Amino acid sequence: MGLASAWYLAQQGLQVTLVDRHADVAQETSFANGGQLSYSYVAPLADPGVIGKLPQWLLRADSPLRFRPRLDPAQWRWCLEFLRACNDAQVRRTIGEMLSLSYLSRDSLDELLAAHPLDFDLIRTGKLVVYRDPAVLAAAAPMLDWQRSLGADQQILDGTGCVALEPSLQAVGGELAGGIYTPGEATGDCLRFCQGLKGFLAQLPNVRLALGTNVQALVGERQRVVAVRTDQGDLPADAVVVAAGMFSVRLLKPLGIALPLYGLRGYSLSVPLDAGMQAPCLSVTDAARKVVYAPLAQHLRIAAMVDMGVSRADVDPARIALLKQQVAETFPQLDLKHAQAWAGIRPSTAHSKPIVGRAGDFSNLWLNVGQGALGFTLALGSAKLLVAQMIDENPPIDPSPFQLRAR
Repeated sequence: MGLASAWYLAQQGLQVTLVDRHADVAQETSFANGGQLSYSYVAPLADPGVIGKLPQWLLRADSPLRFRPRLDPAQWRWCLEFLRACNDAQVRRTIGEMLSLSYLSRDSLDELLAAHPLDFDLIRTGKLVVYRDPAVLAAAAPMLDWQRSLGADQQILDGTGCVALEPSLQAVGGELAGGIYTPGEATGDCLRFCQGLKGFLAQLPNVRLALGTNVQALVGERQRVVAVRTDQGDLPADAVVVAAGMFSVRLLKPLGIALPLYGLRGYSLSVPLDAGMQAPCLSVTDAARKVVYAPLAQHLRIAAMVDMGVSRADVDPARIALLKQQVAETFPQLDLKHAQAWAGIRPSTAHSKPIVGRAGDFSNLWLNVGQGALGFTLALGSAKLLVAQMIDENPPIDPSPFQLRAR
């Protein structure tokens, strides 16, 4: 979010300083994420079908969702807002709004790569979501028809068709009720993408990279931010964009701004692909287990699970062991001995829509946060939408669904 915002601001000729507490970019949630560019799969986590699954998810050890209750008002407020969003009308509205943002991101990536070639293992694989339960697949069909009306190119396949399209699913072919195939989706290495953007920014005379600089506070006066306080001194600013994931909550709280974000920890495995190893060629999602498989140039990225109620991006060995077991059952031909495990905290809103726009009553403070598990997918579109608002230009899509609401 921060790199994309800096890129589009710099393209306007503005003087841009990019501040990151790490010595390099993309060292946290963008480091080893799911790797999918899923422009047509933006359905919110909050869905009426989720409510019936919650009891078994919360009680099962192998659940894709693990909830740790805390004496934390923010957690329970987020959960209440999540439940309120679990209705058909809200879901359809959210999907329509999110598709407008994801399609803007898709088109923006094509524009960027046409003008500035960037190697980040982009593979336009298409995406196959496989279902083991016929009833769940049937329930997805009406939403599929509706998304087609909004521009999504998708088709339903039976189990045999799924294996024909992705032969590496042969081991579980008999368990598959079918799948949904979307040919326009892609995969890529988010870390390499971020490093490529950093390289572009470093070449611009109007950009300063303040890496290894720890932000301590925002200095506000009369509903304006006049400086960013860091461990290396104050940085005066005419405008400030906050794109700091969950740290954004702590950063904005002293200014009286409450961000409705909660951190959801997710996990990934990066599996080296040796010569001759049969691995998925498509982006594959196992709908029942909530596991995604993204082929990259030299390895397969596998991402899964949500842990709610944890604040640190620690790798839980039990969760990784479970993930490896599920992967081995689906793709027994994969060699997981050298798989690298990772965890990251996804900054998420209860309704799954990001916050892209002005921060409350502050005239020069802007937000680009809350993309959750879709940060890679939505990065360029979110940044374009933000910058249009900052320079008072006609926005490329309606910005109103992504504004910070009073709580």
